Amino acid sequence: MPQDAATWHYVVAAFLLLILGVAAHVARAVFNLYPDRLSDRPMMDLMISDGFDWNDWLFGTEYDENGYYRLDSLKNLRLSCSYSMFGGLAGMLLVPGASASVAQVIDDGLLSLYELWLYRWENLRLL
Repeated sequence: MPQDAATWHYVVAAFLLLILGVAAHVARAVFNLYPDRLSDRPMMDLMISDGFDWNDWLFGTEYDENGYYRLDSLKNLRLSCSYSMFGGLAGMLLVPGASASVAQVIDDGLLSLYELWLYRWENLRLL
């Protein structure tokens, strides 16, 4: 029987989604073969301008001088983590049955970790 998600399920899911956002940020910066900015013309880079107005501060992405996504940018990390967390939590809230499925996965994962710890404890050999 599926259960409903408790508040702590949402907290654990938010933490796991933040970790997923960090992994997505690193993967985009490290495994990007082609630069995101292909031209130095201002019309081509209008969507990713270098200004610091309110819209750019919220949704802008920072690139290095060669046009690649910057790994060392805290702004890019914040954007990646917030998109991941808010998108995942919105999916849990809006998609029917998603929160129960995530709660079941979290419960099964915690139970598996506990059983693994018990198994390791029972088979512990000192010297």
